[in-house]
Amino acid sequence: MQARDIAATLPTVTSTDPVVRAVRIMVLNRLPGLIVVDGQSRPWTVLPGTQVLRLAIPLSIHEDPALARTLDETQADVFWQEIGNLTVGDCLPKPVARPVTVPMGATLLEIAALMARARSPLVAVVRDDGTLHGAITLERLLISLSI
Repeated sequence: MQARDIAATLPTVTSTDPVVRAVRIMVLNRLPGLIVVDGQSRPWTVLPGTQVLRLAIPLSIHEDPALARTLDETQADVFWQEIGNLTVGDCLPKPVARPVTVPMGATLLEIAALMARARSPLVAVVRDDGTLHGAITLERLLISLSI
């Protein structure tokens, strides 16, 4: 089996999408992460779920995790309202990580090795021209390897 055989069409986001939309897409589709594409549908970066969560946490908390303990639930709700104006691009770590991609002809073992090396539960499958063909989740890969 090759990447093209198990790739699924999953929703993507762009750097101009609101962070709230990105989180909602991931949650509603039960995705382990998100693929951020450019205007030509080429993967720009692949964000594991932990990085999507990072988008929703204020920078001050990243810099000083002890601040999280001082906030109550009401104050935490304010953060969710504040991120409403932020885009995915606003919150991406700099420099932006290269996308975790494989060509359509990649074998399942190649995909598994890349996922392990990149510590990513999501891989973008790209066509020869670099545009997105689909995606492979860790769950989908493990099912394909075990059957």
